[in-house]
Amino acid sequence: MEKITFVTEDGESVEFYVVEQTRISGVNYLLVADQEEGDGNALILKDTSEDEDTESVYTIVSDDEELNAVADIFTSLLDEIELEQ
Repeated sequence: MEKITFVTEDGESVEFYVVEQTRISGVNYLLVADQEEGDGNALILKDTSEDEDTESVYTIVSDDEELNAVADIFTSLLDEIELEQ
């Protein structure tokens, strides 16, 4: 599983494992987890960067409607996981 490092607005580095990725209506989403295996905390991140940006900018999906829709897609892509809010 690929491990990536994010830098928070405070300059802190945080590492996550990329579980899955998908593109919906031209927007990229990542399902990331803090552990490679087992029960862990997961986040759905949305790419909010502009085409001309040299680095990707991801924000945590917090809108309930968007979160539920994207979580359903990730659940269907990954038969062996269960996402809980």
